[in-house]
Amino acid sequence: MEDEANIYDGLRAQFPLSFGKQSTAPAQLEALHNATRRADADSDAAAIAGTSTDSVLKKASSGKPESSFSSLSSFSEPWLRTVRGPDRNPSSSSGAGSSSTLPPHGDDVAVGPPRPPPELTEEEEQDDDGVMVGPPPPLPKGSDNDGDSDEDGATIGPPPPPAGSSVGDSDDDDDGDDADEDEENRYRIPMSNEIQLKGHTKVVSALAVDHAGARVLSGSYDYTVRMYDFQGMNSRLQSFRQIEPFEGHQVRSLSWSPTSGQFLCVTGSAQAKIYDRDGLTLGEFVKGDMYIRDLKNTKGHICGLTCGEWHPKTKETILTSSEDGSLRIWDVNNFNSQKQVIKPKLARPGRVPVTTCAWDRDGKCIAGGIGDGSVQIWNLKPGWGSRPDIYVEKAHTDDITSVKFSSDGRILLSRSFDGSLKVWDLRQMKQALKVFEGLPNNYAQTNVAFSPDERLILTGTSIEKGGTTGGLLCIFDRTKLDLVQKVGISPTSSVVQCSWHPRLNQIFATSGDKSQGGTHVLYDPTLSERGALVCVARAPRKKSVDDYQPAPVIHNPHALPLFRDPPSRKRQREKILKDPFKAHKPEIPITGPGHGGRVGTTSGSLLTQYLLKQGGMIKETWMEEDPREAILKYAEVAAKDPKFIAPAYSQTQPQPIFAKSDDENEDENQENK
Repeated sequence: MEDEANIYDGLRAQFPLSFGKQSTAPAQLEALHNATRRADADSDAAAIAGTSTDSVLKKASSGKPESSFSSLSSFSEPWLRTVRGPDRNPSSSSGAGSSSTLPPHGDDVAVGPPRPPPELTEEEEQDDDGVMVGPPPPLPKGSDNDGDSDEDGATIGPPPPPAGSSVGDSDDDDDGDDADEDEENRYRIPMSNEIQLKGHTKVVSALAVDHAGARVLSGSYDYTVRMYDFQGMNSRLQSFRQIEPFEGHQVRSLSWSPTSGQFLCVTGSAQAKIYDRDGLTLGEFVKGDMYIRDLKNTKGHICGLTCGEWHPKTKETILTSSEDGSLRIWDVNNFNSQKQVIKPKLARPGRVPVTTCAWDRDGKCIAGGIGDGSVQIWNLKPGWGSRPDIYVEKAHTDDITSVKFSSDGRILLSRSFDGSLKVWDLRQMKQALKVFEGLPNNYAQTNVAFSPDERLILTGTSIEKGGTTGGLLCIFDRTKLDLVQKVGISPTSSVVQCSWHPRLNQIFATSGDKSQGGTHVLYDPTLSERGALVCVARAPRKKSVDDYQPAPVIHNPHALPLFRDPPSRKRQREKILKDPFKAHKPEIPITGPGHGGRVGTTSGSLLTQYLLKQGGMIKETWMEEDPREAILKYAEVAAKDPKFIAPAYSQTQPQPIFAKSDDENEDENQENK
């Protein structure tokens, strides 16, 4: 028996400890992404193809059944069906901007936009340290591609995917079907799945995603900034750090540096702050003297900031705008004074706030939205001053909330409180190319953004008072200048900030109201990379005993009595037991029947009293006696032998005179009359 046991132990030692144990199979990625899938995701491609605004209105009023709309998995589907895109029927599509219906996912549908190259090309611009700064530049003129071109032949954005790129084997028999499929798949909006980064208690008004797509910053009206890390975040989607830049001031703008090593935080205060990648404060810009009238003589802003943006190529330069009516360019290495002060041109003397600002792609041009509704653009050149190079006096009828340059430097977008989005040609700024109206905007931080290839334009909408439509993410075609898609984000919250990250190929949209706020991340497992896909597939780590860390206790035995720690209860009880006075057992209070303060075992206090009571010798008559008669029986004795008050007045007032009542005085007065 011992030999068999030894043989068994020898064989068992050759196998790992986990041999023979049943381990739980890891969850499939498909099942994990199905949990975050938006409803009707299989037919959401039918609402992605471009269409004109006029056709949307016509089909909505015709009463025809609409195509399926990709709705959120966490919100009601009926509400989202009211804001979904129009029906795209190949048989009924006609005119510009119409296209046929896309097949569901998995039926020979092209997979995503062209992936970014893994290595940097020689054409990409680099800074002094050799690190690529900003997004890749647009393709040069004359490149062979099938992309959309403008009048001068310059290509806008990267080329569309080739016609033959598809999943699986496609039928090449019908050339017309292939052409229709290429027309429908050219947008490829990643919106089949969605996650939400929660944590804020009010609307999220600022958003910034670093260039690598690893970290996300979200600022809110609850005065805090939350930092999310996709690489270190699990499916619980919790932020790893929370910052309050300035107490009592809303966060209005966030911007990463070109190298993503630092970020700028702009709040409602007059001082912007710089933080490193981990959320540690590096510096705070100085505040100017509010008693100096000329803004050029102050060293900083004197009123609350409205917007701020980092230079796209230079990691030491920052641009800010303020309610004091000025734009300022700062050097990160000098927090005590700005480099340049820009005062916008005004139609009449006064101080008008600058509501927003933006750099162009190369950082050689600045655009600012002024509170009087004008758009002004300055070119940075030697000896330049505050006089704008381009001035559009009445660009909008209300405050401008966002301006955005295109990468080729020919298109400018502007968003305003008047509920409109305007597309401007920088070569001809007298009149806008297109005005998209009916986009309600109630927040001063509502922005406008481009897609990575700059074929699409994105902006959010706010909830109207008494309206039934919630917050939407509206997508427009830049070339056709038509509405492409309306994406329902939240039925109860407004959409403020939006961004389409080029490397992740994921759409970020912030929303919220007075009670909650969050950042929605839209993605597609077949089109997107990293980002949300990583954190969704990562399960929460199981807690270990080593994770428990008790709160540190600091003992100071020589502290003042006010700051001295109270003694432990055990020692306090031991000290009380040793004190004879405190440890003395008090007498039990008198309870039960008794007489004269003494308690007996019978109805009386003592046996003698009980016998006398029963014999009638002790009789308590005070309960049966009238209290008035008991007092008056001592009246005669008190009159004959006064002891207290009466002897003091025996000489001066032998006969007491009492005050008469009011009724007696009235009777005497009537008798005298």
